[in-house]
Amino acid sequence: MTVHTEGGLLSSALYKRALEVMPGGNSRHTIFFPPHPLYAARAAGARVWDVDGVERIDCINNYSSLIHGHNHPEIVAAIREQAGLVTSIAMPTEREIELAEIVCERLPGVERIRFANSGTEGVMFAIKAARAFTGRPKIAKIEGAYHGSDGTAGISVSPDPAQWGDPDAPASVAPAGTGPGTAADTVILPMNRVEAARAILRAHGDTLAGVIVDPMVKNLGYAAATPEYLAMLREETRSLGALLIFDEVYSLRLGFHGAQGATGVIPDLTAMGKIIGGGLPIGAVGGKAGIMDELFDPRGSAKLAHGGTFNANPLTMAAGVAAMRLFDEPAFDRLSALGERLRSGLRQALTIAGVSGMVGGATSMISLFHLEAEIATYRDVAAAMGGYPDAGIRAELFFREMLERGFIIAPQGFIVLSTAMTETDIDRLIEESLAALRTIKEKTA
Repeated sequence: MTVHTEGGLLSSALYKRALEVMPGGNSRHTIFFPPHPLYAARAAGARVWDVDGVERIDCINNYSSLIHGHNHPEIVAAIREQAGLVTSIAMPTEREIELAEIVCERLPGVERIRFANSGTEGVMFAIKAARAFTGRPKIAKIEGAYHGSDGTAGISVSPDPAQWGDPDAPASVAPAGTGPGTAADTVILPMNRVEAARAILRAHGDTLAGVIVDPMVKNLGYAAATPEYLAMLREETRSLGALLIFDEVYSLRLGFHGAQGATGVIPDLTAMGKIIGGGLPIGAVGGKAGIMDELFDPRGSAKLAHGGTFNANPLTMAAGVAAMRLFDEPAFDRLSALGERLRSGLRQALTIAGVSGMVGGATSMISLFHLEAEIATYRDVAAAMGGYPDAGIRAELFFREMLERGFIIAPQGFIVLSTAMTETDIDRLIEESLAALRTIKEKTA
């Protein structure tokens, strides 16, 4: 299949309209690429058709939220049925209870749960919960880790090297739009440096409310926190009287019982989103009953206010119940096997093409970086990029080559699979990736 990413007359016309009413023409930086994004018209299963009629296989699935691909019949039926009953209302519904029961049964660290509308909100309320429960101000997070758009979560996601500070004691760097007070209350940890991170936590022990960690950090090519590192975080937070927060917005895919089930490290609080909503907007914070009840139970003196016009809205709850019931253990195992098939095939493709690259990830999450290095921290990624100055160019070329060949991936090289995909889809993705890598090698020779 050959398409032209710089063509697309209808997408181009829509983009010109969009520029008149939105800065940059859209509401989401992650889906923009020059000269303009491709506008979606419809989707089904693993396929998407843009407004110019071009069909592609969706290999990013709205950045992980579409665990079953597009328009799964059972999810669509659940939404349609709910839409005929009530779509939005200032009352709870039975679907909210059902989804809460599913999540609480599946995740060992979640005995109670409260719903919100995005992963960012789930993280935000987990952070607020840790501060409210402990009465302390500071939250520790990993340098380079992304946890959504909240103030604390945005500290030191991609700091400039001039502001890094000591490798064993990274500086807390606020991005544009974030006040210095937020940075002062955010403690930055080096990823997978056990003793250095332990020393930092102990130095802030009296003021530390919690530590938030994604057990598989997307921005580091889905690099995993080591068992030793997670064990240290669990040990130190317990010793210091702080809470351990798992960000499982992505990492819920890491195991049928989430990352906490896969790693055996049980957090005090868990932030969630994406797959638990069946493709509709959702976020959540869950945790141990004693913590959640003290903070959120309106029958007592709840420490933390939690409102939201669309929290637990009936459409999302219905979609989430259908999606999570479909995502049973056989579905998880099959999807994980597809992920391993793809990782193995991409590694072979790199070898056959004779180009530098590294494939990472686990289960249904895959990354392809156009460099070779040992990645354990954010600074490792930055150093590796310095050693491969054309890595960014090759990533951009690969993204565009794959669009031309009928596949949608993330420009940074991330791929997230859905149960709608087949072994044939994966094998074709591997074959076209090899062809793309060979083309890129010729262009950059």
